[in-house]
Amino acid sequence: MDWGLVVNQIGVWASSRALSSRTIFMVLYFLFVLAPYFTRATTDGVQARCDSHIFKNGKHFRSCIDLPVLDSFLHFSYVPETGVLEVAYRHTNIESSSWIAWGINPTRKGMLGAQTLLAYRNSTSGFMRAYTSSIKDYSTMLQEGPLSFRVTQLAAEFLDGEMTIFATMALPSNTTVVNHLWQDGPLKEGDRLGMHAMSGNHLKSMATLDLLSGRVTATKTVNGNMILVKRVHGLVNAVCWGIFMPIGAMAARYMRTYKGLDPMWFYVHIFFQTTGYVVGLLGGLGTAIYMAKHTGMRSTPHTVIGILLFVLGFLQILALKVRPDKDHKYRKYWNWYHHTMGYIVIILSIYNIYKGLAILQPGSSWKIAYSTIIGVIGLFAVVMEILQFKTRWGDLWCKKSEDLEADQSASIDV
Repeated sequence: MDWGLVVNQIGVWASSRALSSRTIFMVLYFLFVLAPYFTRATTDGVQARCDSHIFKNGKHFRSCIDLPVLDSFLHFSYVPETGVLEVAYRHTNIESSSWIAWGINPTRKGMLGAQTLLAYRNSTSGFMRAYTSSIKDYSTMLQEGPLSFRVTQLAAEFLDGEMTIFATMALPSNTTVVNHLWQDGPLKEGDRLGMHAMSGNHLKSMATLDLLSGRVTATKTVNGNMILVKRVHGLVNAVCWGIFMPIGAMAARYMRTYKGLDPMWFYVHIFFQTTGYVVGLLGGLGTAIYMAKHTGMRSTPHTVIGILLFVLGFLQILALKVRPDKDHKYRKYWNWYHHTMGYIVIILSIYNIYKGLAILQPGSSWKIAYSTIIGVIGLFAVVMEILQFKTRWGDLWCKKSEDLEADQSASIDV
């Protein structure tokens, strides 16, 4: 046996085993010693948007949290013994033609009763304006006014698409948990604060804040199914007022010219008009009252037109009670009134549906679907007007021709 060869093989084997052991040791060392540092560094990178932010005015805060929605962050320092809370509410990715707000609700969750800080950029001077506003009702215009606690050092800045409100507040001593909310909206002409969006994240921008730990607990909106209620409201009104009403009017206008469809046209007309009004009243007005109760009634054009439509619809129903007979001398005046009011209702309904879609913002598919349906209805009406032109206007045309011939004959006789 060649013992030298054996020893050499043993040495190679031992060397490979040592290499493998060193490799395993290095892998284990990375996993248990170095990996946590890399993980921490990655986590720090994610939180850099908040923790590593440096304010231009040199302010520093002990705590910072990334708010769950609306690209917002809250920096704060709190002294529980004195109740002094120093905050900086920061909203990123926002246009200069917008307003921002952050507030504390000391009595409940949600908007009503909130003590808010607001800021916007003056469209004329370009300077930032910050002020306080106490929200006492849902129809608030966010007018300036004192809060239930003292606020000092109130200021605001707008830099690189980022708007920030700074303030120092004196809360009741030993306060630990507060309900807070934040919001943004458009700035209208004359630096008037427009209504914020009533959908999506704008209905989720509220939470419970632990001032000691910095923990944020998301607060459910006043009603978790409010978005569903709004969509039901939009769908019911679109179908009843925006589709059934035009179809009912078209049934009365175009079906009655065919003798074989009399009196069917009348029943079709009554069915669509009555169904549209009753279902619209129960579903549309019912959901509107529900929303008003939970989010407040706002005197917007959409609301005013909606109320006007219900009133006009009710007047149409009352008009049926006083409808004269066909041969009555006042019947033509009643027809003028009934037809005119009907067309006004249809035009206002279609207009208000588009106003509602702009407020609801359910997605472009809703608007496309309704526009397609109302376009088909309109196209059908144009075709029927062309087909029935002679039947509808032929007698009037012939009468004018006869009157003209009579005038010519009278002139010749003279």
